[in-house]
Amino acid sequence: MSKSPNLILPALGGTTLVLGLAYGLSSRDYAADRIEQLETRIHQVEGHASSANEKLSMEAERATQLELQIAEVQAAAAERLASGSNLTAPAPVTEVGYGLGRPALEEEIAAWDVDILPDGRGLPEGSGDVWTGEEVFVAKCASCHGDFAEGVDNWPVLAGGFDTLADEDPVKTVGSYWPHLSTAWDYIYRSMPFGEAGTLTPDETYAIVAYILYSNDMVDDDFELSHENFTEVEMHNSDGFVVDDRPELEYAEWRAEPCMSDCKEQVDITMRSVFLVETPIEGGSNSVMNHAAGEELPSFTVDGPSFIPVSAPEPVEEEAEAEVVEASTEADDGAALAAAGEKLFKRCSSCHQVGAGATNRSGPQLNGIIGRTIGGVDGFRYSNVFKAAADEGRVWDDESLAAFIADPRGYFAGTKMAFRGLPSEEDQMALIAYLEAAGE
Repeated sequence: MSKSPNLILPALGGTTLVLGLAYGLSSRDYAADRIEQLETRIHQVEGHASSANEKLSMEAERATQLELQIAEVQAAAAERLASGSNLTAPAPVTEVGYGLGRPALEEEIAAWDVDILPDGRGLPEGSGDVWTGEEVFVAKCASCHGDFAEGVDNWPVLAGGFDTLADEDPVKTVGSYWPHLSTAWDYIYRSMPFGEAGTLTPDETYAIVAYILYSNDMVDDDFELSHENFTEVEMHNSDGFVVDDRPELEYAEWRAEPCMSDCKEQVDITMRSVFLVETPIEGGSNSVMNHAAGEELPSFTVDGPSFIPVSAPEPVEEEAEAEVVEASTEADDGAALAAAGEKLFKRCSSCHQVGAGATNRSGPQLNGIIGRTIGGVDGFRYSNVFKAAADEGRVWDDESLAAFIADPRGYFAGTKMAFRGLPSEEDQMALIAYLEAAGE
């Protein structure tokens, strides 16, 4: 039996009423959230608009200022033009400063005041010994100046050259020419190594300078250079420079009013330069003899040179002879081996001499070295290891000389010779062959 409709209808009506109330409440909450979002957005837009107005006002004020400045400059220019003054004339000197900059701090002055004076002023604290200097020199300097400061290609020689300053072609080195040790220290510290200037520490610089002094045989192998004993080092050419007094004593006698009349109609070249300086592609410079004769040079008039010399064709360079030549019993091969050794000897020539008139330099002369007592050259100051070998009566032969050339430090620990050695047996044989041929 079904339920009466009179019972179902009231229940449906109550449900409908509850649903309607719920919908109304949810609609009201949504509207409130939406209103809050819109209000927040309005505040943001108003803030952006206010910021934009401020920027616009600042730009307008800046534009007004620039227009006033332009007008002032134009007015000043017009006034100067009207008064006849030059727009490019220097600004007037005023007694009042411009208010630019500030006095330099002592630390800033010290950073620029880095020059080293001969009396040691400006030297930083530090020290470096000869053997440390050798290691640093080989790593940072030898590629240009050689393992023992003998110079490579056209790069400067730093050692040797003593008593050559009066020669036609003097050898000017730190040892033979420079009057002050501070010059070497200052230049090395600020400008070396090439391409890496300013990377050396004070201790490394002291060590390099000590090694250069040692390479010039000016100090012993146990020497250590420091800011404390720097001024005690006496340079070989310290008295070779004088104050230039020519402006006071000579220039006045030479000067006279120039003659500006009766000039020659033709000028002839009567002398020529003895040497010409070439600049190789690889850098440096190379002095070559100038073989031009007087008749090969033009004369000059107001119309120009009498002729234009034709440059001589460049000589065809022959292929470089191999430095290492295999030893042979044949005479031609022996001569070639000695010739290769002569090229190798260039690495030794800054310290040693061989042949007629050879004398002791920073190393002993090498005439008759095969069969000679080790450390036996009279008048040369040998290191202790050579003195001990001389006391033992040891003699140079091909085997011992080759071993020494291969590794001087390894063969004679404590030797003063700073050469790293020739590891190639063929180079050793070639050098010995040359010493035997040239030192007979």
